[in-house]
Amino acid sequence: MTSDAAGLGRARATAFVLPALVLIAVFLVFPALWTIYLGLTDYRLTGLQAADPRVVGLDNYAYALGDPRFLTSLWLTVAYVGGSAVIGQAGLGFALAWVLRARRGALRRVVEGVVLLSWILPSTVVGFLWFALLDRTDGTLNALLGTPEFAWLLDHPLLSIIVFNTWRGTAFSMMLYSAALENVPPSHLETARLAGANVFQQLRDVVFPLIRRHVLTNLLLISLWTFNDFTPFVLTGGGPEGRSEILPVYVYNIALRGGELGVGAAVSFLILLINLVFALAYLRLLRGRRRQAATAAAGGPPA
Repeated sequence: MTSDAAGLGRARATAFVLPALVLIAVFLVFPALWTIYLGLTDYRLTGLQAADPRVVGLDNYAYALGDPRFLTSLWLTVAYVGGSAVIGQAGLGFALAWVLRARRGALRRVVEGVVLLSWILPSTVVGFLWFALLDRTDGTLNALLGTPEFAWLLDHPLLSIIVFNTWRGTAFSMMLYSAALENVPPSHLETARLAGANVFQQLRDVVFPLIRRHVLTNLLLISLWTFNDFTPFVLTGGGPEGRSEILPVYVYNIALRGGELGVGAAVSFLILLINLVFALAYLRLLRGRRRQAATAAAGGPPA
């Protein structure tokens, strides 16, 4: 029997990982393959197509890509990811981590506690809390601002869900950046300050080059999470008039509300492909950074 580094042997090692492989196959691989199959059929939630669906090839994909509602949802999703993940969560998370990095008192504990509370609460609970905050008639925000009857969710639906998701997800970025900033040598920052560098120059020339891998990892994770986020449905339901109908909400509306499960499955697979492009772009960028770092360490010319 072939032995491995742990001394288990191939048979025992296979038995050790087999339960995990079974769970992955049942809950990840099979649903993904089933979704791909459904995207090639005219399967519906009710009617004759529910009992006897037919294979229609790429018709569902052609329908989705030619649907102005899908294209609008795609651009809304890009704006939602850019506003709430890239600018909101990553930007605010780094700002909080940078401001709190040298503080060890009660203020830091309070801020970290509030930010973490927003993250650990269930998404649906947070969604209903924000609905109560932004409500047109009895909303807390209108009461604080003295703007009765101002319809935040109707007049500014996309901005509302961007702010909501920024508040909800900033904790992850803050914690990741706080850990990354702990690895920045204080002597590097002190040397930059003595050389006359302002805060922006310190961040650009000292901090970000040292934590760029953390930045890339954070941007990848929060972008994927936000791209697939369904929670804004609790606030707006995709409305009014589709002005906040991001892709996950679009899939729900067309598949479950509209009964077009085949089209919904096709759109879900398109979302999977977009996520794959994000991940591959991140890996390519990270690999390029590693090559540059290795070349610089070897003393060779830049790649």
